[in-house]
Amino acid sequence: MMEKTAKIFVAGHRGMVGGAVCRALAAAGYSNVVTRTHSELDLLDPAAVRTFYEAERPDVAVIAAARVGGIGANSAANSRFLYENEMIAMNTVWGAAEAGVKRLLFLGSTCIYPRMAPQPIPEDALLTGPLEKTNEGYALAKISGLKLCEFLRRERGLLYHSLMPTNLYGQGDNYDIEHGHVLPTLIRKFETAKDRVILWGTGSAIREFLHVDDLAAACLFALSMDDPPDLMNVGSGEEVTIRELAEAVKTATGSTAEIVWDSTKPDGTPRKLCDTSLIRSLGWAPKISLKEGLALAVASYRAELAAGTIRL
Repeated sequence: MMEKTAKIFVAGHRGMVGGAVCRALAAAGYSNVVTRTHSELDLLDPAAVRTFYEAERPDVAVIAAARVGGIGANSAANSRFLYENEMIAMNTVWGAAEAGVKRLLFLGSTCIYPRMAPQPIPEDALLTGPLEKTNEGYALAKISGLKLCEFLRRERGLLYHSLMPTNLYGQGDNYDIEHGHVLPTLIRKFETAKDRVILWGTGSAIREFLHVDDLAAACLFALSMDDPPDLMNVGSGEEVTIRELAEAVKTATGSTAEIVWDSTKPDGTPRKLCDTSLIRSLGWAPKISLKEGLALAVASYRAELAAGTIRL
């Protein structure tokens, strides 16, 4: 059980996931939360990370920092996604262990699993087949991070464990049309469209989406456990084709734009649903449906745009 007085470092607090974790910690009564902006702490610099850990000595670290992007960004820059995410994972996890941080939660993504993994994807599908090429660099880095946590737990007795969330969306998302993830990209496209919206692929790919506030709740749930599994999937259990998702976002935004599919662009992994039976059996379950979550996400987009805080 994580004490309310615990000093908690949240890496990546300005991102969607880190921001949601900070909000959840505050709502749960955790007031000793430590954060650093990129200008204050470069997570790609191992010496700087070591110095930070040694100075702050947090009781717990939550690693939510990452370079993220959609199919286009990943496939165009697999090398950068591999290098930067590998460095972030190695520096934050190894640095924590060297500084004596007793507990760490590492956040990854279900893209760590093979492209043709069994559906729903169980945790033991890891490393059983080839990865999806369009985001292979990111996936390899996240695999390294979760494996480092596993090894450190086994060898040093440190309570380092990982959560692998499915596709996320919600407050604080990145709405970069060229490099963003599918759902925030859809929201921005429909919010700004006049006559039509051009979308990648055929719309046939099947995906699962989880509101980021549900993930934050799962993080606190995992941190409340005295002996959590090394790795747990986190997802909504709701499947939807990208075509169905596009129609749902169109409805949520109130757009009248025509949807046009560019089949010369890739769909990515054909289907990706994670098996969340493990974490559900331990007592966690999502609370926000896709319909409710889309309404919240559209409202967040509009509020952030009006406030000038939107990430583009």
